[in-house]
Amino acid sequence: MMPTGAMRKILDLARWAPSGDNTQVWRFEVLGPSHVLVHAWDTRADCVYDLDGHPSQISIGTLLETIAIAASAHGLRADVRRRSDRPVESPQFDVWLVADARIQPSPLIDAITRRTVQRRPMRTRALTALEKEALEQSLGPGYALTWLESFGDRLRAARLMYANAALRLSMPEAFDVHRRIIHWNAWRSPDKVPDRALGVDPGTLRLMQWAMASWRRMSAVNRTLGTWAPRLQMDFVPALACAAHFVLKARRAPASIDDYIEAGRALQRFWLTLTKLGLFMQPEMTPLIFSRYVREGLRFTQTERLHGVAARLEREARALIFTDELHPVYMGRVGAGPAPTARSERLPLEQLLIP
Repeated sequence: MMPTGAMRKILDLARWAPSGDNTQVWRFEVLGPSHVLVHAWDTRADCVYDLDGHPSQISIGTLLETIAIAASAHGLRADVRRRSDRPVESPQFDVWLVADARIQPSPLIDAITRRTVQRRPMRTRALTALEKEALEQSLGPGYALTWLESFGDRLRAARLMYANAALRLSMPEAFDVHRRIIHWNAWRSPDKVPDRALGVDPGTLRLMQWAMASWRRMSAVNRTLGTWAPRLQMDFVPALACAAHFVLKARRAPASIDDYIEAGRALQRFWLTLTKLGLFMQPEMTPLIFSRYVREGLRFTQTERLHGVAARLEREARALIFTDELHPVYMGRVGAGPAPTARSERLPLEQLLIP
């Protein structure tokens, strides 16, 4: 069944929800004029960054929240139920669009298609009290924010991101992911990350493209030239050049897929709110992901020496991020500035529909 009317408009907006590396881990099966089944999946089997599928589950939560926000434009409430008989690796969600006179159009609707990732330096002007209040209130009662906004805190975050970048650029497991998701010689991409959005200079970009033809080439470049150039441009400088880093924390430890789905819904409200405020954001998830690998004693690479590197970085992340009794689920940096000139787009709705 093809979507029509309000359903089509809602799904056409929903497809703009963020997903790790623009993987768009969902498809839509329209079961009726007001009923859609969302088929989702995680990428844990072939992505070292998708530990236990939790980052994908957060992305799925952003999709469900986007459906609800888009539905509000039509006076509809989105009722969601996860099918309990499905494995968590490939969950399905029934979504019913219900007319509700109490529903008012969300002020976040216009931000859905404008929301994007800014990987380049932002302005360093501090967030205003009103901006921070709006962002904190967008989360709901189950979540809180920790801000890292002084120069000293941003420098510590920059050092942590720079060191984590050395980890991810030195492991073949991450190389396979990077090679798969970059769209070379592109300013826009419907299902990947365009190389012009990576935030590096043209010379570094050409070297990266040449080296990423094979792990053998990449290893040779790492041995002879090191990884400092892309890390400096993609991690250290942007981490300093922003208003603040934030850590989104759950007040209760997430224990199930539903908890991570809810975290994703809160994240999308936060991201759309900052977009509405004229701000930009870049996710910074590697410290959280690799810290958890270390804490739970899980192997993430065949390169033995990197487990020791990760253990040292876990201690640094713990001192900077794990500073209270709350539970970090997401991290990023925010700031004002011009919009990025390159960005990921989305597959057309027709390609996301299951006949």
